[in-house]
Amino acid sequence: MANSKYEYVKFFEVEDEVMPPNLIVVRIVGRDFRRFSEVHEFEKPNDEKALKLMNQCAIAVLDEFPDVVFSYGYGDEYSFVLKKTSKFYQRRSSKVSSVIVSFFSSVYVTKWKEFFPLNELRYPPSCHSRIVCCASIEVLQAYLAWRQKDCHVQNQYNTCFWCLVTKGGKTVMEAQEILKDAKEHDRNELLHQQFHINYNDLNPLFRQGTCFFRTKVEDVVKYNEDGTPVKRLRRKASDFRSENIAGRRFWNEHATLLKELGGFPEDCIKVNPDYIRSFQFESKLMPSTWIVIRIDGCHFHRFSEIHEFDKPNDKQALDLMNLCAAAVLEEFQDIIFSYGVSDEYSFVLKKDSQLYQRRASKIISAIVSFFSSMYVMKWKDVFPEKELKYPPYFDGRAVCYPSNEILRDYLAWRQVDCHINNQYNTCFWNLVKSGKSKSEAQSYLKGTQAREKNELLLKEFGIDYNMLPLMFRQGSSIFRVETENSSILENGNSVGKAQTKIVTECCNIIEQSFWEAHPHLGLAATRCP
Repeated sequence: MANSKYEYVKFFEVEDEVMPPNLIVVRIVGRDFRRFSEVHEFEKPNDEKALKLMNQCAIAVLDEFPDVVFSYGYGDEYSFVLKKTSKFYQRRSSKVSSVIVSFFSSVYVTKWKEFFPLNELRYPPSCHSRIVCCASIEVLQAYLAWRQKDCHVQNQYNTCFWCLVTKGGKTVMEAQEILKDAKEHDRNELLHQQFHINYNDLNPLFRQGTCFFRTKVEDVVKYNEDGTPVKRLRRKASDFRSENIAGRRFWNEHATLLKELGGFPEDCIKVNPDYIRSFQFESKLMPSTWIVIRIDGCHFHRFSEIHEFDKPNDKQALDLMNLCAAAVLEEFQDIIFSYGVSDEYSFVLKKDSQLYQRRASKIISAIVSFFSSMYVMKWKDVFPEKELKYPPYFDGRAVCYPSNEILRDYLAWRQVDCHINNQYNTCFWNLVKSGKSKSEAQSYLKGTQAREKNELLLKEFGIDYNMLPLMFRQGSSIFRVETENSSILENGNSVGKAQTKIVTECCNIIEQSFWEAHPHLGLAATRCP
């Protein structure tokens, strides 16, 4: 296919490869999960069903991505460790992190009803994710010790806090004051003396967290004609709990962990969180630049085939993408414009945005996670007769563009690409539907220009390309427009109050006229005065 003059914008993408021999850890943490747990009335201090749902999501991640060999989680967070030889997504930080958090979020929504059949999911959950680069096996050991220590400290505090509030009649502020300077021993004594609770007898799921990794288990693969099962050894994700997952005794007795990650030479006696935080992979996006977060569907060719999307375009599938994009603009006020086509969407943040202090991993993961959750939640609204057969997921990246002109060229590149791909696909699928094989259709179209494709469609299939729906040919643009609502004062005067609403338009965003018609977007001028 032909290249466009706008493709130079690809060179603004920055490589973010995690260089070997660093071990890659993807840490996922719920985004504002305190509010989420309150809205959905989770039990305090621990909701066992909510934790088991998190664990199911972790198992799904290990099943989906063979490079993930170990995971540990508690509360609203999970850490996923990739094997030391991993080449997953060329070890690109943004892609590795976004793919895993996207899939995790999709699975969470997909499996919600299994664990909360009577509890409606009121809004899409989302998570932050980030990469931790462990320079050695000792750093990984210290990281895991840190997270399990945090599990214990948080759970012990929360158990005391909620006992004081729900059983002891204390207010939130009174409970906080009582626990303000309490040490571990003090909290244990408080639980034992006031509430007759032995902390060490509490469910290990709450106290220790859960780790998953693959082990060989005997599994039934089929049945003989007489009904007897045929069993084979398979590698399957299994859950493990230990008071010290970073200890040599636990770690070194599992051959899988030794092979894929390496052994712990000695026990981790002391945890220094500041030391471990120094290995967190983080980049702040350049100030005073336009930030574009672009998300792309992963393996959506297969996804569209399995879900029998119409070819070359499925209007319902595109409507679903647009619904999700509009929800993203509703959720993140710093996003001023978005453009989408097929299985991709680009979100433009305002130039002076300070969203998450412009930390790339937080911005990317929040948007891709929210989009993924919304996609699953809205599926039945758009496809009421079609079952979602497996969770979709997306990858994401952040790119900074320094000027209006270059940002406009980026958006023009995506719209030109939309036209080129749609014109080709319209020809291709009409040829296939007419009886040609896919390879014959590809050969037939090889080297053809836009004019020749238009003639083919018109002469062979009676299709005027320029009369096809604008959404197919130009993609979808979503942004806010100002509206004026009038309110009547007591004296009878009418006062106009400016408000905004989110709109979806299918239009030419390459032309200057679009940006002049929407000056509030701040992209009409492409040259400095």
